[in-house]
Amino acid sequence: MSTGENAGTDYATMRGRDYPAIRQFTVFLENRVGQLLEVVRRFEGSRVRIVALSIVDSTECAVVRFLLSHPEQGREILERAGLAMIESDLIGVELPEGMQPLLQVCTALLQAEINIVQAYPLIVRPHGRPAVALMVDNIEQAQETLADRGFTMITEHDLSENE
Repeated sequence: MSTGENAGTDYATMRGRDYPAIRQFTVFLENRVGQLLEVVRRFEGSRVRIVALSIVDSTECAVVRFLLSHPEQGREILERAGLAMIESDLIGVELPEGMQPLLQVCTALLQAEINIVQAYPLIVRPHGRPAVALMVDNIEQAQETLADRGFTMITEHDLSENE
């Protein structure tokens, strides 16, 4: 590894840009009354809004997945709370017109041999249309496939516009 005044590397990342993925925060909670409320209340007084939510419950714990309007600030709030958390990238896709819009999305991904791992609806409608968040096994290929077929992707910027 060389060092010197011209040996610098540009460490710019996709975070903070209009990257077409949206961040999901998975929080692990003890399965008892009031735990979800405690987490949701932590966003009170901030500009962070929950734009999608999914809960998987078991006897011992609950796995709560959030998409947030302002993910950087949301991450800080969750970290300050000391919650066990995982951050991952999902794609957001606007559902097209028609009788079976989810069928169109699933068919496009299947034809590209992309597996959907998780799926849930967005609470907000970024462009006035219904949308879903999808965790897929190949995010770049899924984004390319859906964009090539004319689907509108939802970005983190879109999620923060509805204020």
